[in-house]
Formats: sequence, C-alpha cells, structure tokens
Amino acid sequence: MRVRTAGLLDLAKIEEMHRSSEIRLSEAAPPAARLWSLFSSTLSALLPLSQETLMYVAEENGKVLGFIQASGQPLSLDLRRARVLQVLNLQVADEADSDEVAPALVQHLCNQALERGALRLFVRLPDRDALLPAFRLQGFRQYATEQVVYSEDPKRRGDQYPQGLRPAKRGDDRRLYQLYRKVTPQGVSQLEAPTYREWRALHTGELSGGEVVDRIEVVGWVRMQRGTGARPDTLQFMVLPENPLPAELADYGISLLGDSEAPAWSSLRHYDSHMIDALRGRGFNVLLTQLLLVKELAVRVPKPVREKGLVPSFG
Repeated sequence: MRVRTAGLLDLAKIEEMHRSSEIRLSEAAPPAARLWSLFSSTLSALLPLSQETLMYVAEENGKVLGFIQASGQPLSLDLRRARVLQVLNLQVADEADSDEVAPALVQHLCNQALERGALRLFVRLPDRDALLPAFRLQGFRQYATEQVVYSEDPKRRGDQYPQGLRPAKRGDDRRLYQLYRKVTPQGVSQLEAPTYREWRALHTGELSGGEVVDRIEVVGWVRMQRGTGARPDTLQFMVLPENPLPAELADYGISLLGDSEAPAWSSLRHYDSHMIDALRGRGFNVLLTQLLLVKELAVRVPKPVREKGLVPSFG
C-alpha cells in the first residue's frame, strides 16, 4: 500500500466513499445528530472536493482504499501561508482494513504538513468514533470537549435579561477577545488563538450581528442565526460564569428565536458548563459530544539573546 496526492481520477471513488458513509450515518444516528454532522466541523464533507485543500489517498494495486483531506485554518486561508491545519475528512473504503489504512493516511498528512511549515494539526470528531485510534496512534491529544445541546421547543424561565445589553459594534472585537481569554482555559487559548490576530481570523464574520453585555467591560455575548430549510436555529454564547448572568443570557437568547417553530441548538465547550446547565434547564438536551484533538508538529522557540561576554581584567 502506498499513500500519494489525490488526483482528478480519484474523485469518483472518493465521492462514492462519501455516499457510503452518509448512508451508514443515516441508518445509525437520530435525525438531529445526523443533521449536526452535516453542518459542523466533524469528519464530514465540509468543503467541496474542488476547493483548495490537501488531499491524499491510500492505494493498493491501483485501487483507492481511503483518503484524508485537510485545509488551512480558518478555511479561507491560502494553504501556502497556513501554519495551522484542520483535518476535514478521513474515510476508509468498506472493503479495506481501517486499522491499517487510517493510521497510514494520518501519518502521511502529518509528514506533509510538517514539510509545508505547519505548526499544528487540529481535528474534531464524535466521541467513541471508530477513527479515533488512528489519530491517537499518531500523537494527537485531546485538549477540549464540545457538547451540542438541542431542543425541539426551548422555553424561557423568566423575562429578566442581563443589564447592559446592546448590539455588538466593530470596536468590540478586542473586548470580545479579552472575554474569550477570561472564559477559556489558558491551555486551550494558547493552542487555538494565542494572539488577537489569530483569534480574529478564526471568527471572521461570526462576531457581527450579535449582542454584548457591556458593564464597563464586556462580560457576555449572544448571537442567534435563523435556520434555513431543515437546519435548526443556532444560538451562540460566550459569558463569564457569574450568576445570574448565564441564566439571564439563556433566556434572552431564547427570546431572540421569537415565534420560530424550528428547533434550536448550541455548541458549547466543557468549560462552558454554566451555560450548558442554563440551557438544560430550558428544554435543551445534550445531543452528542465531540472531542477536539491537536497534534503539535513543531514548537516555536524564541531566538536566543546573545549575552555580552565578560572581559577579563588584569593588574
């Protein structure tokens, strides 16, 4: 078996593997979980295969056994400048040995990413996913857990909303980054967004349209996105764990849904437990858990500062 760069002639087999995995997902997962997989950054077809991504296939005797796909992070970043990569897909053909093919694909991607100057590789995949060992074997470690909470009919528990609510404005970006640093464990923020510039790139377009809780400093943020078609409405939160702020922001977020008859969901990290608890008390249930993994490909070492040598003195 050899691993090589994917070519145009491989796309038909790759698309066939996609269809096969979607059929298995449809049979195994409840509708809401299946829908989340299609709209999240899990191991699913996030980007059309024609867009610029790194893609490698495992081949034996001219037969494609599996493929792996990655892009720059954020997704719009030119791969030639990307120092952080996100694994988008890892799939193995039904007739192939996953224990042999998957680790080989992950190892090849790691080697290629290192040669391109990448510093880290990230991947997000469901808890107890069959492909998890392939990443563990190549040194990926878990740095956070993400929970998706879902409700068919969320209900407010009160009409007391946070004081200081106002629409977010352009100048709030740095203040929101400071909030991010306060609510995010240092070990996570240093991996994901150690600088404002990197955090801003990851959240391009996400911060506009939300509302902040401004109390001299920004202590909370909420954003509602209306679903389209079968997709539920989405609620996003970032808030300090200071009671009663999470509960009040949860009630306000639900109020933004208005008379929508669509279900709603929200994706929150394990350290957002105060917000998860607030939503669970308002009709939300944990739909699924995802693991966030990272592999450090290279360590940035600051340039040493040359010290002046001591000049001996005689006499």
